[in-house]
Amino acid sequence: MTEFFGIDELIAAALREDIGFGDITTLSCVDEAAVSSGLFRAKEDGVVCGLFILPRVFAALDNAVAVTALTGEGSPVRAGEIIAEIEGPSRAVLTGERVALNFLQHLSGIATKTAAAVRAVRGTNAKIIDTRKTTPGLRALEKYAVRAGGGHNHRFGLGDGVLIKDNHIKAAGGIANAVARARAAAPHTLKIEVETETLEQVSEALSSGADIIMLDNMTTETMAEAVRLIAGRALTEASGNMGDRDLREVAETGVEFISVGGLTHSVRALDISLKF
Repeated sequence: MTEFFGIDELIAAALREDIGFGDITTLSCVDEAAVSSGLFRAKEDGVVCGLFILPRVFAALDNAVAVTALTGEGSPVRAGEIIAEIEGPSRAVLTGERVALNFLQHLSGIATKTAAAVRAVRGTNAKIIDTRKTTPGLRALEKYAVRAGGGHNHRFGLGDGVLIKDNHIKAAGGIANAVARARAAAPHTLKIEVETETLEQVSEALSSGADIIMLDNMTTETMAEAVRLIAGRALTEASGNMGDRDLREVAETGVEFISVGGLTHSVRALDISLKF
């Protein structure tokens, strides 16, 4: 079973938010003894993610609800395909339906978008990675969905690595000073990445001993020149509105990583329904 720290608290909060003072519609229309069965069905092609959450949502309402997944996490699905079955007390199923679908559709949307990005760079050395531009409170789930779609994770949080960005550089008085101070303070196990916007900054980051150099909002021509300049002495990451770029073209510059904030911060949910 897939486990995430705090997942049950997150589900409980989502249910409290949705149910409020009670599911008036269900309580007034549906008999307490009623039992129903239903099907979760994909209404469009995509990659499914979040199936493991479904039984936990309904168990929080009634342990008598049974959910059976008919496909695996990260599996491609076609429009019309049944991806899970559910059976149990009707009231619990109806009350938990929207919260369950919100998780499932959102995570499947991330996995689907990630899979498309991964396909776009297939055959190159580039890996698609996410960012910290995530929904507050949902980062672990959203980064899990990126992996389900075939992508890779960047830092989970601020303590996972040193990423010196433009404002850090200004506050520290330059790239060289920022890198030197980070090298002196950070544990030896953490890599140091520096964001650059020009070839001059790339040269400074390289001479300062950066482990990873981010090529931010550069043209593909400038990126390719930066990769040649770095010549394997540091890893390279393309960044900056990559969701709007031709990812294949970016990958062919030779960068090792392409970070795409749009995988999580502006993804469209995959259309999935639950029908009795």
